[in-house]
Amino acid sequence: MSDAHNDDAMKPEEIFQRGDPEALLDLGEPETAAVGDTAPQEPPDPLQGVTDDLDALMRTLPETLRGAVRVASDARPDGSGSLLEIVLDLGRTPWARYIDDEVQLSEAPIEQSVLDAVVAELGEFGDDNRAGIDGTLHRISCIRNRRGDVVGLTMRVGRAVYGTVQVIDDFVHSGRSILLLGRPGVGKTTMLREVARVLSEAGRRVIVVDTSNEIAGDGDIPHPGIGSARRMQVPTPSLQHGVMVEAVENHMPEVIVIDEIGTELEAQAARTIAERGVQLVATAHGNTLTNLMMNPTLADLIGGIQTVTLSDEEARRRGTRKSVLERKAPPTFGILVEIQSFTRVSIHDDVAHTVDALLRGDSVVAASRELSASGEVQVEQEDSVRTPLPFQPPRPAPEEEFDFELPPRAVGPHRRLLPLGVSSARLEEAIAETGAPASVADRLDEADAIMTLRSTFRRRPIQIREAESRGIPVYVLKHNTVTQMEQSLRGLMRGPREHDEVTAALAETEEAIAELHSGPQRAVDLAPQNAYIRRLQHQLAQRMDVGSNSKGRDPYRRVRLFKG
Repeated sequence: MSDAHNDDAMKPEEIFQRGDPEALLDLGEPETAAVGDTAPQEPPDPLQGVTDDLDALMRTLPETLRGAVRVASDARPDGSGSLLEIVLDLGRTPWARYIDDEVQLSEAPIEQSVLDAVVAELGEFGDDNRAGIDGTLHRISCIRNRRGDVVGLTMRVGRAVYGTVQVIDDFVHSGRSILLLGRPGVGKTTMLREVARVLSEAGRRVIVVDTSNEIAGDGDIPHPGIGSARRMQVPTPSLQHGVMVEAVENHMPEVIVIDEIGTELEAQAARTIAERGVQLVATAHGNTLTNLMMNPTLADLIGGIQTVTLSDEEARRRGTRKSVLERKAPPTFGILVEIQSFTRVSIHDDVAHTVDALLRGDSVVAASRELSASGEVQVEQEDSVRTPLPFQPPRPAPEEEFDFELPPRAVGPHRRLLPLGVSSARLEEAIAETGAPASVADRLDEADAIMTLRSTFRRRPIQIREAESRGIPVYVLKHNTVTQMEQSLRGLMRGPREHDEVTAALAETEEAIAELHSGPQRAVDLAPQNAYIRRLQHQLAQRMDVGSNSKGRDPYRRVRLFKG
């Protein structure tokens, strides 16, 4: 029995076992058994049908090429079902590309008249040098010379494959934003088109932003492959981000479907859409999540990446180096799907958690799903783990010595802190994070210390003046952040050491002023300080009727106090 006969007899489940799910496209309509035929029934095709409108594409070709494609397809056991594209280049022989093979269509090179005849049958080429055929999903891309003449054509067959979304059906209906990744030709746009159809038929308001008319086909009437979803065409690819935002502002969609997010402006528009509560389903350039993380233009889709410098103690607590990579913001897409074939995908259903793990240098395991020949979705954990990013240094081993030393940690008595101008909730979070022996006080009478902001301290509110008169220490922060509160609390935990420079400098100023009032000294030089602390010392001296000026040059510039 010949190999061709063996291939003709292959059943859908055998195709799955062979690991070639694309061959499902070649099956066509199942044959109907005759009455009385006792042959066993084949299991149903998990992919519910294929529409390719191949005749419309063939009609644009000259008769000789049309016949050559027909002959080449008839010689294959799967017919034209695996035809991917037809390539026509000026002065070269024409080729037909199939999933697993390329076939030369003619020995005669392509002439300019052949290209001109084909172009005349097509729609108008856009700024991206792509055109289509009215009412179909076919995409024709051209190559131009310096004068703008068409010297090459890539005629890609467009197919609507129904049922491809079954493998991620639960995520599609979850309302969360989904990003699809995968190599060229793996079926990203096909799955995107099916998502639009399924959600629109479920009663959702779906709008497709179609830059190259690849999702919903060429012409003003969308292809039936997107169901009842509405389609917004884009005049030129550079305006896609504007049309994305316009869709949200003007048409009240519940779902927006976008193909090929590839620029920073489009990534920003996607974030704007997601933050307005609209479900976003899109594709992007890249095969895997790690590819996206290493792309600075599109990294914002998964939250962005920034370099953060940790304090010595925090780096020791984490077991990392002081400079680490962290996620900058919440990801635009909560779910990321890596498409491996029409029936197999890898899914990261918590993109934020996965990105954080990769940035820490950890390995992560994606959930793998496959659509079986019987139409059931099989879920399993991938056997191979994703390795850490190439630019992320590995975690140091537990026994590795760090190049910095931490001061001894001495826990002092319990302190009640009065937040003045700072967030009490953030202060409580900082106390919990550091384990400091402290709690938040509600009134000055209950407080052992005050924690305030520099801007508040400058205004000298009554609580600050009363605290100074009672000898209650004041901790001054530059920013109202948990990080700065933690640093101040760690200084508090180290005991009576002068960990707050502002408090220590003002205490020194008060002692010097007391010496001037009670002693014979005419002037006292204070310790060198930065410009901000020197300004506070001058203000304190003025309130206490003591003259002051600054002497020396940084970093030894200091305040001199003298009797007025």
